Amino acid sequence: MVNQSRSERDRRVGVLLHPTALPDSPVCGSFGRPAREWIKALAGHGVSVWQILPLAPPDGTGSPYSSPSSFALNPWLLDAEDLAEESFLASSALESLPGADAKAEATSVLDFQLADARASALGRALAAHWPQQSSSRKQQFERWRVDQTHWLTDHVNFVVLRDQHNGLPWWSWPHPLAVQQPAALAQWRLHHGEALLEQELLQWHLDRQWQRLRVQARDLNIEILGDLPFYVARDSADVWSHRSLFSIAADGRLRLQSGVPPDYFSETGQLWGTPVYSWARHRRTGFRWWRNRLKRQWRLADRLRLDHFRALAGFWAVPGDDDTAQNGEWQRSPGHELLRLLRRDAGGTLPIVAEDLGVITPDVERLRDRFRLPGMKVLQFAFDGNPRNPYLPCNIKGRRWVVYTGTHDNPTTIGWWQRLDESSRRQVGELLGCHVEAPGWQLMELGMATSAELVVSPLQDLLHLDDQARFNTPGTVGGNWCWRMGAFDEALQGALKGYGERAATWGR
Repeated sequence: MVNQSRSERDRRVGVLLHPTALPDSPVCGSFGRPAREWIKALAGHGVSVWQILPLAPPDGTGSPYSSPSSFALNPWLLDAEDLAEESFLASSALESLPGADAKAEATSVLDFQLADARASALGRALAAHWPQQSSSRKQQFERWRVDQTHWLTDHVNFVVLRDQHNGLPWWSWPHPLAVQQPAALAQWRLHHGEALLEQELLQWHLDRQWQRLRVQARDLNIEILGDLPFYVARDSADVWSHRSLFSIAADGRLRLQSGVPPDYFSETGQLWGTPVYSWARHRRTGFRWWRNRLKRQWRLADRLRLDHFRALAGFWAVPGDDDTAQNGEWQRSPGHELLRLLRRDAGGTLPIVAEDLGVITPDVERLRDRFRLPGMKVLQFAFDGNPRNPYLPCNIKGRRWVVYTGTHDNPTTIGWWQRLDESSRRQVGELLGCHVEAPGWQLMELGMATSAELVVSPLQDLLHLDDQARFNTPGTVGGNWCWRMGAFDEALQGALKGYGERAATWGR
């Protein structure tokens, strides 16, 4: 955890920005100079929390919430310039990387295919230059590889196998490999050492670069608030290598799948298509997979927002062959048992923020409060005319809350305001006691008027950006996860400065 120099009673502000959206690098934001500049900018203006989305490799749509690995890092984020400066790459290799001729300031939209191609080329270049590395570097790599064996071997096997089978899901591979027959897998590995090394080197360098950022953040008293999806993708290294822990058959058929039941917003509910957990098996193994997963994530972040927290109290299980969520049923989760173990692993205090949005039942609230976890309040949800709306600032009681203007799944606050009906606009104005001219900033000030311990604003709101800068629109395909900020310019510095100044006077 970050060693906070401020009083425990002090309240803080944070900015939500995923590293892929950082500027000043080819193709994609990186763990190199752009991230270092960002952390310095936050610290220099009194913003003490950087919230990120999952750092895992994304799926084919760019989403980090349906990753092929719960443990690996996204190769798009590896900084090639830092690698060349450290002589892990030949300087000439930079010139041949895909996107090398792109002007960093012109890459305002992330191109997934180009990012994939660049990461693959970077892996090949690292492996080609590896024989020239010193014995001490090779020893460092070997120690790291042994330490991370519990996830690394499965991950690199999965990535290389899927690549060799043209991106087909694991259940479409030859049966001996699909079910991980040890002899077949060992024989296959003998013939693919170079490709496996490429993936291992990518993950090692990603881990090195991110840990260097963690040290910088700690030194500058910046907390990194990470994000953990509850479920994992059906076509993932996790499910392939630990099939018994999930409700899935050997042929990839879902026995039970995840989702949420029908509600006011959807007559058929939401069907997510990921396998639910076989909790009885997790219990018999002492929740080893979950505990390893959280230990890994706490090495990457100081705290974690646990997505879909309500599934730790009870989860909606839908028959695997159904194409809507209507016929599901609620099943109990061993959330109390799991959280108790995780709290012990974390040293007595559980560094988790519970994503408790939507329809939340008393059992979920009891579980959250039993472990003294902060919940979430999103101000864009507050203004429906109902005086008992739980997201209204006047109804946010106590400190154990993280208040957001909006999240990565919401429109920007400018976009939200542009579509807001006149009655709701009047409600916002009456609560503020003034005319609404800068919705993002004014919602943020309403958040600061609460007693919450932390207020987080997406960077887009601080920069007054409309929905052209929206990061994700749930239920849509295309155009998501690809926004990037323009530059470390005066507009950014001014926004962070103003944010920090407001935080300095918060509550006085």
